[in-house]
Amino acid sequence: MNGKVIGIDHEKCTGCGECEKVCSLFHTGADNPARARIKVVKWQNAERYLPTTCQNCEKPFCVEVCPTKACHRDFEHQRVLIDKDKCIGCKACIMACPFGAPLFDSEERVSIKCDFCDGNPQCAASCEPKAVYYVEADQVGQKRTRQTAQRLSGLMSRYA
Repeated sequence: MNGKVIGIDHEKCTGCGECEKVCSLFHTGADNPARARIKVVKWQNAERYLPTTCQNCEKPFCVEVCPTKACHRDFEHQRVLIDKDKCIGCKACIMACPFGAPLFDSEERVSIKCDFCDGNPQCAASCEPKAVYYVEADQVGQKRTRQTAQRLSGLMSRYA
């Protein structure tokens, strides 16, 4: 895959929420993390935090289920986007995504997801511990992703 992606190093995340704050400010003009396109999942019993955002899947289920084609692949930039002008707020994309990446903006009544802030992701720029970063897609290996998922699933099962 060509293009840049947002990478996550959960071991560096402190759970500060700065990424959620700057995301909501950039997209809505308000400091309202509930409207951010990145979410920090917190396992406080384990003192672990995991920033989560769209994985821009090669075969995105959100695109397949969207009845209005609001969810669509931007082939030029290798990302999946949601056109809020076409979104009817049915939440099919949210239910279809195995990563929980599309979110519902209850103020605008549409689904939203990470769009990399059009090439300058504010979450990555503001993340002091560099838990969220923006890199070429080929630098984020599938092996590392798989290892992280395995570690997190083990962690979740211990604290669930």
